[in-house]
Amino acid sequence: MGLFSVVLDLLFPPKCVFCGSLLGKKTDGLCRACMEKLPYLRGAAARSTGDFFTVCVSPLKYDGTVRRSILRYKFSGASENAEVYGRILADCIREHLSGQYDLITWVPLSKPRRRDRGYDQAMLLAMATALCLSDVAVETLIKARHVQAQSTLKGREERRANISGVFEAVDPDLVSGKRILLIDDIITTGATLSECARTLLMAGAESVACATLARSD
Repeated sequence: MGLFSVVLDLLFPPKCVFCGSLLGKKTDGLCRACMEKLPYLRGAAARSTGDFFTVCVSPLKYDGTVRRSILRYKFSGASENAEVYGRILADCIREHLSGQYDLITWVPLSKPRRRDRGYDQAMLLAMATALCLSDVAVETLIKARHVQAQSTLKGREERRANISGVFEAVDPDLVSGKRILLIDDIITTGATLSECARTLLMAGAESVACATLARSD
C-alpha cells in the first residue's frame, strides 16, 4: 500500500485544493500560503441569519481562490476537495455551534442534476464535515422537483419563488423534535437554505441551524 501511494503521488502529485500549487508531504490538501491567506470570516462576521433557520455560519468568503475552488468542486469533478473543505467547516461549527444540534444533514440535489454531475457536492461536504466532528450525516430531505439552477437567477424573491415547495422530508419521524444542522456549499441569498429549513420545521424539527463552506455577499 505504501509503494502504491508513492506511485500515485508521482503520477498525480498532490495539489492545494484552492490555488492548485504542488504540495509536499503532510500538507493535507492545503498549502501554507492558502492556510494563512484565505478570505476567512471570523467571529461575528462568520454568522448570518435568514428565514426559518436560526443562524448560518460560514468560515470563508466566496471570492477569489475560494470561488474558483468551489466551482471546480461542483462542476469539474473535483469531489476529493470535500475532505479539506470538511475540516475547515468542522472547525467553524465547533467554534459557533457546539452543542446546538442533534442531527447533521445537507441540502440535496435533484436526481437529474446529481446524475449529470456524478455526485451530490453538499452530501459529500456534509459527510466529510460530520466525520471530522466524530458524527455522521443523515439524509433528511429529497429535492422532489427539478428546477432552474439558483445560480442563474437574480434576486432573493426570484430565487425564493423558484425553490418554493421543491423539497420533501424523507421521514418526519427522523427529524421530529430534533435540532438540525443543515449543510450546503455556499449561501448567497439564503433562499435555498430557508426553504429546506421550512420543510424540516414543517416535518417536526425543533430548530434548524445552517453551515456553509462559504458565503457570497
